[in-house]
Amino acid sequence: MKRRTVEMGLLKFIVPFIIGLATVYTVGMLLPANSTYKYWALIAAYFFPPFGKETIIPIGVYGGEITVPFSSQIAVINPINPLIMALSIAFVDIIVALFLMWNYDFAKQVPFVGRFMKKVESIGQKSSSKYAWITPLRFIGIVLFVMVPFQGSGGLVGSIVGRLIGMKPMNTFLAITVGAIVGCSFIAFFSDIVFSVFFQNFLLGLMILIILIVIGIMIAMYKRNKDNKEKNKKTND
Repeated sequence: MKRRTVEMGLLKFIVPFIIGLATVYTVGMLLPANSTYKYWALIAAYFFPPFGKETIIPIGVYGGEITVPFSSQIAVINPINPLIMALSIAFVDIIVALFLMWNYDFAKQVPFVGRFMKKVESIGQKSSSKYAWITPLRFIGIVLFVMVPFQGSGGLVGSIVGRLIGMKPMNTFLAITVGAIVGCSFIAFFSDIVFSVFFQNFLLGLMILIILIVIGIMIAMYKRNKDNKEKNKKTND
């Protein structure tokens, strides 16, 4: 019985890695040869901050001719199909959520990852307003949280928040799956539309890009002011 438990634990640890690596490798090999390494590089970059789905997916979808800096040469960047790019990044979040569903306590002992998990748990426990809006929504709240295209809203943090608000691991996993697929698909197809408009009408595309940048700055400023108010409130208390 004990041996079987050990074997199951080992399987739960290695299966997500096998599924993840095999799938990413297969998809990369099925892409045109000039897109394979771009695809693998973007998938790898997704694991390292500050890269998130809001930056990785548009880079993957983008394609066209660009002038190489400090030279007159033209480089051709091959686009990756928006659906492939969306499902691939969503798949990464899903695999991370699967690993944490099976190995949550073990993951907390892993260097860097464990420290980050404990930090998120600490923030969630100390700050009542940080994830307060998710608690009453529960499943829908996790879906919306993972959909949001900001750093720290993927499968890792989603799994931690789900546990903090008392959701069952399987329900958290399903919510992350739905949120990742919907959110990544929206980013991918929206990026594809923006790039198409940009190439057809430069001024219109530039205007859309400026509007998005302004909105992003406003959201970042709002979030920063909110965090500062919370810190000042804690200091006064």
